[in-house]
Amino acid sequence: MGLKVAIQGVKGSNHHQVANDFFGNDIDLVECLSFDTMIDHLCNGTVDKGIMAIENSIAGSIIPNYNLVYHNNIHIIGEHYLSIHHNLMVLPGSDMEAIEEVHSHPMALLQCKKFFRQYPNIKLVESVDTAETARRIREEELTNIAAIAPKKAAELYDLEIIASEIQTIKNNATRFIILKRQNKVLPKEEINKASLRFITDHKRGSLATVLNVMSDCNMNLTKIQSLPVIETPWKYAFFVDVTFETYEHFAKAKSLLEIMSEDFRVLGEYKNALLT
Repeated sequence: MGLKVAIQGVKGSNHHQVANDFFGNDIDLVECLSFDTMIDHLCNGTVDKGIMAIENSIAGSIIPNYNLVYHNNIHIIGEHYLSIHHNLMVLPGSDMEAIEEVHSHPMALLQCKKFFRQYPNIKLVESVDTAETARRIREEELTNIAAIAPKKAAELYDLEIIASEIQTIKNNATRFIILKRQNKVLPKEEINKASLRFITDHKRGSLATVLNVMSDCNMNLTKIQSLPVIETPWKYAFFVDVTFETYEHFAKAKSLLEIMSEDFRVLGEYKNALLT
């Protein structure tokens, strides 16, 4: 039995593609229809690794996922960028005129909105996953419903693609993070990126001071996301990604940030990935 990897979605989804790209094909895939369920599998030890979409180049950050990682004490051990390709697929023999509804993940529907303006009679229906709809079309032999899903789903469920690359913006990519219960799986010399979470004092210039420390320690800030601290109104936590040339630079910044900020935590130390 191969590595047990939990994904949000089912076989044929973008998460499935990332699992194969990152770990290879010899894996035991655990399908989850929500990110919460995927995190539960990790926390319970029923899987070895998890894969989670965290931000999209068009739609921005998937905000709830930051808190899921933090509150469950899960660690980021890697990342992967995937170019997103949306395809319209149906049962073989069906065509555009037969389609009454198109089902897919809300993000996929949003990213293909312009394409469907030319088909005002088609109803767009949100579902939990792109590939799950493709699978259901095959299982239930649905002739009047189409799915927006990756090419991999059409191959797996023997569907016909009747329109390719229907996303409005062609240069569309999603960043996925690779999760584990324990932090750091690489030697220090291979680590050049980290994800951090901290709270600053509610004083003027507090965040600027922290960012200056990062800059002084040769950190390159690649992402910053603020989220309200639910337990304390008008207080904000910052989720930050930084890259660096040597681990020693990061270690220095880490020791300073532990003193300068509240509730400082390293969410993950890993290797910076490139968009392919």
